[in-house]
Amino acid sequence: MSEGTVGKAMSVLDLVASKGRPVRLVEVQDEAGYPKATLYRLLQSLVKEGLLTFSPERQTYALGLRLVRLAHSAWSQSSLGPVARPVIEALAAKVGETVHLAQLDQGQVLYVDKRNALRPIEMFSQAGKVGPAYCTGVGKAMLAFLGEAELEAALKRQAFYQHTRSTLMGTEALRAELAAIRAAGVAYDREEHEAGIICIAVPILTGSGRVIGGLSVTSSVQRHSLEALEVFREPLIEAAALIARDAEAWLFPA
Repeated sequence: MSEGTVGKAMSVLDLVASKGRPVRLVEVQDEAGYPKATLYRLLQSLVKEGLLTFSPERQTYALGLRLVRLAHSAWSQSSLGPVARPVIEALAAKVGETVHLAQLDQGQVLYVDKRNALRPIEMFSQAGKVGPAYCTGVGKAMLAFLGEAELEAALKRQAFYQHTRSTLMGTEALRAELAAIRAAGVAYDREEHEAGIICIAVPILTGSGRVIGGLSVTSSVQRHSLEALEVFREPLIEAAALIARDAEAWLFPA
């Protein structure tokens, strides 16, 4: 397949995955933006490669098992998940609140792992989900410590959708926030992505200062004020340093 075809096929795969359930061709046709014949060929190619499955009875497409194998390999080779697991488990046990481990993926937040609070809170984030970087604590913590070229590329990928009344809108406002985060060393989610949900977050940095991930402790306004989250600052910073140390020893890929 040509590079253009690969890109088209991957966009269709992403679209099917975003639905969270088996879908019919007509359900994705408008969003895909390709002629019906082209979309059908792309779907068939993905089925042939095992990236999608097709049910003749229901006439639906769903994610294929080959993706499970690929995801397992990616988890082992390219994510912080395996090396960070004991650290985030210890952190979650210490703080008693939800802990998120994340990495940046195309300027967005990929939640790599999560440990729920002793009394779990319903929220968007789940391991494997992708969320916005500009309005999440862990996303802003990572963005703040990117080099200028990387940051510029990431900023261009932000949608700046108004999720709540507190959501930062626009590149200028976000840049000012990121400067404050660099100075403070920690980031906050002030109900910017979900009403009632707040967090404190830090970047995970290599010895040379390269961003390889982010770590956060998340709670709700019913349990904590933003000021009260400060109690988690030092445990977060210590945990991030442990993950960074272990990741570099593990030869975390550049």
